[in-house]
Amino acid sequence: MSDVVAGPSVAPAPSVVVGEDGRARCRWGASDPDYLRYHDEEWGWPLHGDQPLYEKLSLEGFQAGLSWITILRRRAGFRDVFHGFDPALVAAMGDDEVEAAMLDGRIIRNRAKILATIKNAKLTLELTRDHPGALDELMWSFAPAPRARRLRSMSEVPAVTDESIAMSKGLRKLGFGFVGPTTVYALMQSSGMVDDHVEGCWRADG
Repeated sequence: MSDVVAGPSVAPAPSVVVGEDGRARCRWGASDPDYLRYHDEEWGWPLHGDQPLYEKLSLEGFQAGLSWITILRRRAGFRDVFHGFDPALVAAMGDDEVEAAMLDGRIIRNRAKILATIKNAKLTLELTRDHPGALDELMWSFAPAPRARRLRSMSEVPAVTDESIAMSKGLRKLGFGFVGPTTVYALMQSSGMVDDHVEGCWRADG
């Protein structure tokens, strides 16, 4: 028998929170007005289209090592600097625009991520030039089958899955940057390739 005396138990934080509007949401989605809108209107809804998914990939790449709210609050600035994430316009960005981006406080001023965003635009163009929809098709090919049951708590939400590892490898093989397994799993969540709204969230019933 152990001589260690257990301390008082601490109840885990609830996985859903009821907002002022009476709706129960995933806990993270109720923590900030910007998060609330994102949770309700975007996160987990199926997203299709080469350009929208290129934008999502770019923003998730910038998020690496940071909180998503940091990116969300700067999204308008990102869209301005990167020409609405039109791959053709981003691919044409030259040194002057890169230097301007490095001085623009509306975005994350990380040279490696800026250059990767431009390179990824060029790769998107190559991939879709003769096959519009190819980036959409490629990304969604890694989407797993729906889970047998709804996740019951935030502690069950994974950071990496076999599918995100496979997507990361597939994109890296093509030359895409800032597409690690954790980054692309976040993309899979936000673009609806997986549904990680937990049990009790109003979106889980949608």
